[in-house]
Amino acid sequence: MAGSALVVGASGIVGSATAALLGAHGWTVHGLARRPLLQAGVTPVAADLQDAAATAAALAGLSVDAVFITTWLRQDSEAENIRVNSAMVRNLLDGLRAANAGARHVALVTGLKHYLGPFESYGKGTLPQTPFREEQGRLDVENFYYAQEDELFAAAARDGFSWSVHRPHTVIGKAVGNAMNMGTTLAVYATLCRETGRPFRFPGSPAQWHGLTDMTDAKLLARHLLWATETPAAANEAFNVVNGDVFRWSWMWGRIAAWFGLEPAPFDGEILPLETQMADDAAVWRRIAEREDLAEPDLARLASPWHTDADLGRPVEVVTDMSKSRRLGFTGYQPTDDAFTDLFTQLRAERLIP
Repeated sequence: MAGSALVVGASGIVGSATAALLGAHGWTVHGLARRPLLQAGVTPVAADLQDAAATAAALAGLSVDAVFITTWLRQDSEAENIRVNSAMVRNLLDGLRAANAGARHVALVTGLKHYLGPFESYGKGTLPQTPFREEQGRLDVENFYYAQEDELFAAAARDGFSWSVHRPHTVIGKAVGNAMNMGTTLAVYATLCRETGRPFRFPGSPAQWHGLTDMTDAKLLARHLLWATETPAAANEAFNVVNGDVFRWSWMWGRIAAWFGLEPAPFDGEILPLETQMADDAAVWRRIAEREDLAEPDLARLASPWHTDADLGRPVEVVTDMSKSRRLGFTGYQPTDDAFTDLFTQLRAERLIP
């Protein structure tokens, strides 16, 4: 069902993977971002979704069959996250309505904070039992994911399009300047450890080191977004999206270390956040980048230690159920260790790591 698509956040980890997949399947792709990057096969649309009038003007004359919302803006508090990110979804959907763009389906990417709570109470308090399932209700706490969903539901009821909500676990994929980027953060951390001789040590909690977990490859998530758009039975449903395997970091850490030619340091149970470990590494990274002729010398545009710390420091095991998608026919699968090594290979090929 190739048609015309608008990918919102087209330069991010999920958006860029989605735009590439849609293009490969014959879709006409428009990519919306505040500062669009040049992407093969993507027509750029420049808009700041916080500005309703500017968004409507940018969307004027656009005709699309499907919309993929893959972006958000981090704020200093959850109240601000709610205010800003719900307004972005509302301004986008209001702008599409004003443009009479004709969207038949709108897909929204959120995540497992739906079950774990927002950053201010992440992984704390009374949480649903794992594996997380879509029928588990919202937590009794303010959460910008819920606010985004409510804007989507209200616009769908008003304008008559179908919707889908996609809840990935931590996403593995390539993007520069992204706020949540564990794969590239770990690649940069490993490179810094190799450069300085520091131990390559797991920075997170014993619960994450010993417990089961899963993750989501950006390319698999893109396949899930396209599947939900093209599958009538998936309309007006929320879905968990993970790779399909489970692992323990006590196993995965050694595999990542081996790819970088490192010995993994023993884990003694103490949490040593990457945000602390990497706090003074900007100059070291710039020196590496200059010596190796890397494409990005700014450490802050590659690594997001705060987000990796939030995931690896959780005090609870996190496993996600995919039965809902499986029953409806989605069979995508991606071994997570391959997702990491494929990303590392891409980062090296594009001179983002040496």
